[in-house]
Amino acid sequence: MDENLELNNVFREERGALSECRLTFRPQSINFKNIKTGKIVTVSHDDIKSISWQRFATNHGIRLITKSGNLHRFDGLRPTDKDKIKAYIERNYDCELEDRELSLKGSNWGNTEFDGESLSLNLDGATALEIPLNSVSDCTSNKNEVIFSFHHNDDAIVGMTDMRLYMPGKGEDAIKSFVDQVLNRASVIKVTGKSVATFTELQCLTPRGRYDIKLFPSFIQLHGKTFDYKIPVKTVLRLFQLPHKDGRQAFFILSLDPPIVQGQTRYQFLQFLFYLDEEETVSLDMSEEELQQKYEGKLTKQMSGPSIDIFANVVKSITNKRINMPDYKNPTNSAITCSYKNNIGFLYPLERGFLYVHKPAIHVRFEEINSINFARSHVSTRSFDLEIETKANTTLIFNSIEKEEYPRLYDFVSKKKLRIKNRPTKQVSVGGIVDELVDSDDEDAYLAHVKSEGKAREAGEGDDDDDDEDEEDEDFDPNAANSDASEESNSSDDDDMASEFSEDEEAKKKSKPKKASTSAKASEKPSAKKAKSSASKPSAKDDAKKRKSKADASEDDERNKKYKSSEFVESSNDSSSESD
Repeated sequence: MDENLELNNVFREERGALSECRLTFRPQSINFKNIKTGKIVTVSHDDIKSISWQRFATNHGIRLITKSGNLHRFDGLRPTDKDKIKAYIERNYDCELEDRELSLKGSNWGNTEFDGESLSLNLDGATALEIPLNSVSDCTSNKNEVIFSFHHNDDAIVGMTDMRLYMPGKGEDAIKSFVDQVLNRASVIKVTGKSVATFTELQCLTPRGRYDIKLFPSFIQLHGKTFDYKIPVKTVLRLFQLPHKDGRQAFFILSLDPPIVQGQTRYQFLQFLFYLDEEETVSLDMSEEELQQKYEGKLTKQMSGPSIDIFANVVKSITNKRINMPDYKNPTNSAITCSYKNNIGFLYPLERGFLYVHKPAIHVRFEEINSINFARSHVSTRSFDLEIETKANTTLIFNSIEKEEYPRLYDFVSKKKLRIKNRPTKQVSVGGIVDELVDSDDEDAYLAHVKSEGKAREAGEGDDDDDDEDEEDEDFDPNAANSDASEESNSSDDDDMASEFSEDEEAKKKSKPKKASTSAKASEKPSAKKAKSSASKPSAKDDAKKRKSKADASEDDERNKKYKSSEFVESSNDSSSESD
């Protein structure tokens, strides 16, 4: 069996715009994956009706039509790829690669031909014009004219809005028959038949409001007070069911491609909010036989239970998509509270990406991520930031994530084998968060500068303290302290000492012997270091004390004058008693 044949830098035509994809030929199927959205379309080799090689606007490409009538066109192939593709198809598929001729005469008339979802205008056996009918939104007639309206694609730089074809002498019946064939093959949504299920007054966050939801086999209808939407089932890309942080609510989200448009606003996600304690009973508008035949027993006639489970089950069965759930181990809840720009929301780590809700909803797949950076995780704060750098050179920053989430989020990113920009020097565990991180790409120059300044400041303060201790040790002399104490006690003109003590302190001082005063003076000497350091760095408390002492100075002066004479006499008597 042959190996896969993979072709990169291939572009698929979708509603007037070229989307880059990866085209892979497999022995049993042909796969093409959209690089931007990650959507994968698979065509079985048994479903292939024809494959042809033709010239497009800039390069060569292939045109694929399935037996169900779907048309796929791919551009960007090189002429050298033709032989490889042709040989692979002949060995593995029951068809051949045909050459499709194009008419280059410049004529604006020809014969029309329907081929699946394609309408061709042929001239002399060659194709002069081809219209993909899956891009047609409506078709009407006006006398001998047929008017085509096309879907608008916001990704296309230039898009066609309408086209008119003139059909001379065909008659009204022939024109009406032509228009009906176009509408039957075009991507036009028509409300026909009964809906599978109906849900009323569902709360929708984007687009905001309450809507009645009708689920049909081929589309989903939203009916609100102002706007109505009809969403084809084919445009539903992914489904998400996420628990709310409060534990009482849950989100159910539909990812759309292309998104729905309301004015100038595009809604790529439909976000519904449900209460978990709400239960209801829904009766489906289909018989048991029809449900068994179309949905293989996934749905029943009567469905009861929580509203979100019933709604999710019906949507899953109609769209045939799996529901993505959080893949994050958290003892309380899998939602991580954070903020994106000015909006507070929740970040959900999923099996294959990250999803942020609800305003704006952002989905980032792992294959789109270039690197992840845990910013501010090494700073002693209560939160950190998660920076996701994509391969498209855009950076998504989710701020204010609680620090306790860091070990679990780091383990999650590591298990998914994503490139982490700053890795810790020690192992990160839930029990403790490592502060030392090393940036593998860029060094934080500012952080290094702050650390060096702090070390220099600490070293400088240490040298000053050693000098102060040496000076104090040299100046200190017990004998000199005794003589100084006696001189202070015999001095009657020292107004400063009198102003520092209150009346009670003066009484205690008089009752104590002079030796105790001398030892107190000596004990004050070693504390000069502490006083000097505090004086070098005045604080608000010291300023308050200074202001208070100045305010009380006038009151102390009058009080001190009354005791000057008595204090002098008492101190003289005490000194004479000591000498005896």
